[in-house]
Amino acid sequence: MRSIWNGAISFGLVSIPIKLVNATENHSISFRQIHLADGGRIRYRKVCELDEEEVSGGEIGKAYEDADGTMIPVTDEDLAQLPLPTAKTIEIVAFVPADRIDPLQMDSAYYLSANGVPAAKPYTLLREALKRSNRVAVAKFALRGRERLGMLRVVDDVIAMHGLLWPDEIRAPEDAAPDGDVTVRDAELDLADALMNTLGEVDMDSLHDDYREAVEELVAAKAAGENVLTAEPEDTGEGKVIDLIAALENSVRAARKSQDGEGGGGSGGDMADVHPIRKTSSKAPRKSGQAAEPTRRTTHRTPTGKTVTRSGSSATKKSAPKDTGAKKSTAKKATSKKTAAKKTTAKKRTSSGDGRAAAKKTTHSRKRTSA
Repeated sequence: MRSIWNGAISFGLVSIPIKLVNATENHSISFRQIHLADGGRIRYRKVCELDEEEVSGGEIGKAYEDADGTMIPVTDEDLAQLPLPTAKTIEIVAFVPADRIDPLQMDSAYYLSANGVPAAKPYTLLREALKRSNRVAVAKFALRGRERLGMLRVVDDVIAMHGLLWPDEIRAPEDAAPDGDVTVRDAELDLADALMNTLGEVDMDSLHDDYREAVEELVAAKAAGENVLTAEPEDTGEGKVIDLIAALENSVRAARKSQDGEGGGGSGGDMADVHPIRKTSSKAPRKSGQAAEPTRRTTHRTPTGKTVTRSGSSATKKSAPKDTGAKKSTAKKATSKKTAAKKTTAKKRTSSGDGRAAAKKTTHSRKRTSA
């Protein structure tokens, strides 16, 4: 790896020659600006605003702009003559526990490499001292024209240095908190704990940049002249009022299902079961525009040989037997009433006939007696 700075670590009266190399690299895809009309590359030229002429890098220097707009030139020689002990030295000022460093202060990361064979012994001494003390070193160093704060710690067998922001460069979080008082219930905290336990830990090496891969596939497809299928945007739920309990319950279930599908079994075996807070009706009303039940048609022949076609829904067909039975029952009752009426009439006629015959016999017998 190419060094970006050469100097020494000042550890008390011990000086350790080192080389500073970048510990990270940027894998993001960069784009160029082009002219949409013809695809030509857009470039920026450095032009002096006084004579409007383009200048080269060798003709460009540094200057400090005063409050009134006056430019005060500052050369590299001027900066090199400053009484700055950290110009070529990483000066260790203290050793503190690692949790004393606020992660908000973390900036760029570097590896410190021993520069030459004589540096191996003091380098190893500082590395092992940091390991045994379980502490980190706080140091000052100068890089790219300014003094910076750094933290030294051990990574494997190498001393790494994290650039730190100065404490006055960290903004207060007072305006970032939610407005108003928000109350969180125990049930919501329990579900949040259940979700955290279900998600468990992750192998950091398994994480990768999905967006970068998608951009690479897009560029490869365009270079090959293939059609690019655009995915529909996902509903992020922005602007919607969500049910926090329901969202947590669904998240726990989805996490469990995902882990079961991966065969990992998850870490939620000792978790309490998640029960829904509300019950919902299983009967869903028919939505507007939903197709109605299909109409059924039946065809039959009457005793006279005439063909009759009847239509009706399945619901009508199911209820038809009940209507037919009711009609038959009504017809039977009407027939029974007519039969009973006929019998009553016949009895009346018979009884009246018998009465007449009896009256005739009585009259005849009375005539014989009188004679």
